[in-house]
Amino acid sequence: MITMQINAMNAQIWRNMSVIAEREPLMKRLSRYLNRLVKEREDATLMNKEEFFAKIERAEQQAKRGEGMELLPGEDLATFLKRNGYEI
Repeated sequence: MITMQINAMNAQIWRNMSVIAEREPLMKRLSRYLNRLVKEREDATLMNKEEFFAKIERAEQQAKRGEGMELLPGEDLATFLKRNGYEI
């Protein structure tokens, strides 16, 4: 999003909140909804499409540089972790 769109959206949100602020039941609903949004964003595993594909691209670049680890055929997870220096 470009800055002008963000500013316009921000202004619209504040205008709408000023209308909602006059009614206590609506404020309670808004508060519960905002809490859900914040909890959703706090989840580190959640990402948008662009973030997901950027993460995939970084992993592919790391693999090309030989920075990745590979599970060998027939190898179990415990053996893999030990081979890569993890104590279990």
